[in-house]
Amino acid sequence: MTVVVRPLVAADRPAWEPLWAAYQRFYEVALPPTTTDLTWSRFLDPAEPMTALGAFDGERLVGIVHAIFHRSCWLPTESCYLQDLFVDPDHRGAGTGGALIAAVAALARARDVPRVHWLTREDNATARRLYDAVATRSGFIQYRLDV
Repeated sequence: MTVVVRPLVAADRPAWEPLWAAYQRFYEVALPPTTTDLTWSRFLDPAEPMTALGAFDGERLVGIVHAIFHRSCWLPTESCYLQDLFVDPDHRGAGTGGALIAAVAALARARDVPRVHWLTREDNATARRLYDAVATRSGFIQYRLDV
């Protein structure tokens, strides 16, 4: 199977929403519809540093990735945070996740951004096999402080 990765457009929202909802279920969160609406509007706003790409198998959207370009205290240029990556379970193991990561890396190269970084849960063994194959673990542990 060969997928085509491209930026998502307004007409893709009905196909994006089920994957976005499945991603949230995987991570055991339920974002309010207002947050989903705001997130989608940010993807479509050229002034926003956020982007959404989709992997298409023919006409069917089978994977999504969201990326945020941001400043860094450690680099003179921007950095890219790959925030969300989800592939339909029926399309896993066929290169879709790797194609989505490669597409984000291509966006970063086009913007002269030297680094793409992301997080995943420690127990996400399936995704970690892919991530270990395409990137280097930073050795950092994430902490959160809700305020």
